[in-house]
Amino acid sequence: MMSLMVMMTMTMAFAENEEGNATNSANAYDISVNMHSLSRTLNLSSDQYEFVEDVMHAFSAELQNVATATEDERQPMISKIVNKNLAATRSILTKAQYHKYLMLLNVTLNNRGLK
Repeated sequence: MMSLMVMMTMTMAFAENEEGNATNSANAYDISVNMHSLSRTLNLSSDQYEFVEDVMHAFSAELQNVATATEDERQPMISKIVNKNLAATRSILTKAQYHKYLMLLNVTLNNRGLK
């Protein structure tokens, strides 16, 4: 009886850990951008702000889809989404802004374990 209790406890702990890992994994793909902070950091004009906001909304939505993909599909999907985002932002930002944006994006992706 005691070993059955131990097994049940271990199984429940394992299931909770798996659920926690799945939640953490899904949270890694939730990139919510504070546009006010990004705008201030990059010194965006009002026109740039609107375009970057649209690009960031699309980027965030596309990354959300990665969370439901299989492990093998994730990295190619992330690469495609990031490249699409970089192409869009490169056309909107100045060279100095783009360079700063690249640094911010790299840090964000690294911190979330997506790179």
